[in-house]
Amino acid sequence: MTLPLPHLYSGKVRDIYAVGDDQLLMVTSDRLSAFDVVLGEPILHKGRVLTAISAFWFEVLADVAGSHLVSTDVADLPAEVAAADPDLAGRIMLCRKAEMLSIECIVRGYLSGSAWKEYRASGTMHGQALPAGLQQSDQLPQPVFTPSTKSDVHDENISFEQAVDLVGEEHATRARAISLALYERGAALARERGIIIADTKFELGLVDGELVLCDEVMTPDSSRFWPVDEWVPGATPPSFDKQPVRDYLESLAWDKNPPPPPLPPEVAAATSARYIEAYERITGRSLSAWPGVR
Repeated sequence: MTLPLPHLYSGKVRDIYAVGDDQLLMVTSDRLSAFDVVLGEPILHKGRVLTAISAFWFEVLADVAGSHLVSTDVADLPAEVAAADPDLAGRIMLCRKAEMLSIECIVRGYLSGSAWKEYRASGTMHGQALPAGLQQSDQLPQPVFTPSTKSDVHDENISFEQAVDLVGEEHATRARAISLALYERGAALARERGIIIADTKFELGLVDGELVLCDEVMTPDSSRFWPVDEWVPGATPPSFDKQPVRDYLESLAWDKNPPPPPLPPEVAAATSARYIEAYERITGRSLSAWPGVR
């Protein structure tokens, strides 16, 4: 995608442009990565799902924390930008520019992923002792703020004390409080609607001196979503994300290095369906009503 704006960054999923001196345009594509490799086939409406679910959380959690979001409406872009690509509808976030914290604000409510690996090896999570006898996918006694560093390659789990060293005690303490409050509210709502948010990653940044919520919020890409009715401690439940893709790729003799193998249409379609289901369950809204979805 090429837009008549200064291009700042392209990641695995998002392209970011400058809009004037104090705003950014985030465009969320249908690209999908697996094992840190961007696949050749897009996942239909994935970018719109990530944008729509983030907009939902920005709206319902506004009393917990402000956000950088200005608009998701293409009509609010400069006319020449809005006209540049008809595919922009439903996949843009016009945002206030923020001074981002240099940590990932992760909250874990269940024992999975890298936290499970650490616990199995040492009985700790990010260096904090946990009760003995927990199983994989167990619910933790209470949600825990487990920050990490930011890296284009691999983030590193760190302690709260290390987070203080990176961003200062005031910001680290405030980030922890905001992150836990966001998770607890969001996880409770999602569970009512049949989805466990096992863990999630928040991005926080400063706008006019206020710590606000940025980037994507409790999406299938930034979180581990499990169906409530399939969660059993001791096993890994299926997830509402790219699991069909991971399962397919794991069945191949692929070394996880570029180029990736082609993705069969049925695997891409199954993945798209899981993203859409996650959005519709959590929000109670139909994706067909979101701009750009046909």
